[in-house]
Amino acid sequence: MARRYDPERRQRIIDAALRVVGRDGIGGLSHRTAAAEADVPLGSTTYHFASLDELLIAALRQANETFAAAVRDSRALADPDSDLAADLARIMGEWLAAERVRVELEYELYLAALRRPVLRPVAAEWTEGVVAALSRRTDPVTARALVAVMDGICLQVLLTDAAYDQEYARDVIGRVLGT
Repeated sequence: MARRYDPERRQRIIDAALRVVGRDGIGGLSHRTAAAEADVPLGSTTYHFASLDELLIAALRQANETFAAAVRDSRALADPDSDLAADLARIMGEWLAAERVRVELEYELYLAALRRPVLRPVAAEWTEGVVAALSRRTDPVTARALVAVMDGICLQVLLTDAAYDQEYARDVIGRVLGT
């Protein structure tokens, strides 16, 4: 029997893993649950991802891209005259408002690095990517502080069910920037 060529299968498995984690948490993810969600044979998941950690790494990389891309692609970073604090506060607000389940999924995968050291380099890649983007408008130390503040504000909103306060975020980010 000829093997069926399916170049999108790996991506479908990653997408399925993200859906499983979004619905059931990281504890609900296994090769078996990802295969069932992707509607592929179990062997396909182990072919593309030898371990569950490899699958989690791929899922974390994909999940982290949303916010990083929003920051990286922001016109505010290219315009030295824009109000960077206001622009970053707006970007965070748009990201948090877009789809809460997706944001929670991104943070769950990001924070999984606390217990799964293999995920730490991927979490660091995300941080470094956002720091690099922000460094186009500020120095690297301030950019790193901005990432920490934005992470903290987002986590507080997610963990307390508080409404996102864009003016508060703008004020705090402005303090970091010295504006």
